[in-house]
Amino acid sequence: MTTPPKRIDAAEEHCWQAVLQRDATADGTFVFAVRTTGIYCRPSCRARRPLRDNVAFFVDGAVARAAGFRACKRCRPEEKADDGALRTQVVTAVCRWLDVADGPLRLAELAARAGYSLFHLQRMFRTVLGTTPRAYAEARRADRLRDALAGGTSVTAAMHAAGYSSSSRLHAAAERSLGMTPSQLRRGAPDLRIEYAVLGCTLGLAIVAATARGLCAVLLGDDEAMLRADLARRFARAQLVAGGKAFTQRVASVIACLDGDAVEPGLPLDVLGTAFQQRVWTALRTIPVGQTTNYTDLAKRVGSPRGARAVAKACADNPLAIVVPCHRVVRSDGDLSGYRWGTDRKRALLAREQGAAQ
Repeated sequence: MTTPPKRIDAAEEHCWQAVLQRDATADGTFVFAVRTTGIYCRPSCRARRPLRDNVAFFVDGAVARAAGFRACKRCRPEEKADDGALRTQVVTAVCRWLDVADGPLRLAELAARAGYSLFHLQRMFRTVLGTTPRAYAEARRADRLRDALAGGTSVTAAMHAAGYSSSSRLHAAAERSLGMTPSQLRRGAPDLRIEYAVLGCTLGLAIVAATARGLCAVLLGDDEAMLRADLARRFARAQLVAGGKAFTQRVASVIACLDGDAVEPGLPLDVLGTAFQQRVWTALRTIPVGQTTNYTDLAKRVGSPRGARAVAKACADNPLAIVVPCHRVVRSDGDLSGYRWGTDRKRALLAREQGAAQ
């Protein structure tokens, strides 16, 4: 192999340190090639580190290829380090590994398998999904646990099926992600206490409900009886209690959001949903006030580029009107499409937010 004149010489030691540290921030600034294998890689490549004497540095992949090296199939250095399609591809692949995993996967193992540093993988997850690999994995385990218990499986069997290693980890995770113990969930959550209040707002009527952990529903309508029935359907086995003055004061900030006087309620959320729904709802909360996106772009953003219909369904299932702003999603042609609480409300909300953002 011949070495062309464009090979990096001045900062080789700096480059070598980046390779030793698998520094993802150096990706795109140079590539390194291994003479004994004939392969060139990005600095963050998770392959076994070569001997220093066998390494050559090049300003980019084109120069390395001109020198006779071929691209690494693991770290794919021919792709742009900041390419959005590549990020989505990597995150989607990791999500699939987590979806089919029989047990918990170590984050370092996931990063190594993806060919990126742990830091870089976490950064890509936050960019694409708005969450971390750990949070996504916990949500998927919670999904498996919920499905197993809903099907009548014993708590012990559900624990193993979902991939929890011990009952203590199971109960801690269940309290955190499900808001109740596994036994309560298996019985249909009869011990879950939910306070609610039906309040007037500029959008009509709203029923605001919360557990001790946080908001669990904000539903809009024009008929109080229908709103109560909707809440009862969503929490069929829970104990629904009409809130008093203290509860009304607690959720006053929600009404401020509904009236356009506040952007965030400043209250914790306690929303149950599948891992996919949680991804969509998290992404919805990142859409700035006064802006919109479409279902196709939102699907790409959550790592499901062909899942526009599934994204639309997750938006329709959103239990927190305004707080999780599903009204900011429209069709690709700009049409408002549907809205669970009426297209007139959606139109009014978007007009109000766009006016406020100007």
